[in-house]
Amino acid sequence: MSPDRRSASTSRVDTPQEVRRQLIRRPSGMSNEAFGVVSEKFARFMGTPRFLIWMSVFVVVWLAWNTFAPESAQFDPRALNYTLLTLILSLQASYAAPLILLAQNRQDDRDRVALEQDRVQAERALADTEYLTREVAALRIALRDTATRDFLRSELRDLLEEMETKGLEVRQREGAADEDETTDGPGPRW
Repeated sequence: MSPDRRSASTSRVDTPQEVRRQLIRRPSGMSNEAFGVVSEKFARFMGTPRFLIWMSVFVVVWLAWNTFAPESAQFDPRALNYTLLTLILSLQASYAAPLILLAQNRQDDRDRVALEQDRVQAERALADTEYLTREVAALRIALRDTATRDFLRSELRDLLEEMETKGLEVRQREGAADEDETTDGPGPRW
């Protein structure tokens, strides 16, 4: 297929052309995964006592400096209601909230994958359990038809007793036959 025909076949009149333009280009060295890892580390750090202590120290020093220092040394005076501090804390919160949400979304994705794996493993365990239950039931049914040790012993005892009684009867018959032979004499028996 020639290049002219290929471009003509891909640009059809009834197919909308979609052009995506990026308003802000992503830095080429940062992948989504790397950015997600960084955001998770930042979110974890913001949830530590160390961060809260340092943030509290920062705010207390800021307020103390801009309250008790001479007016010429104050950079965010109390008279202006600490406007710069408010802006800094708002800026920090505006970046922290999406980063924390991103970290939570990544954790939700990991939890979803783990739950799916747990569900598959539970299904396998259930199937294995059902299979083993059927096998045990089949063995129980098969064992009902199988002779037990006590049953075999009683049958062997009965057979032994029967053989002993038949053996005595045979011996008695043989003994009676021997007596008949001795009384009749050595002549032919017809």
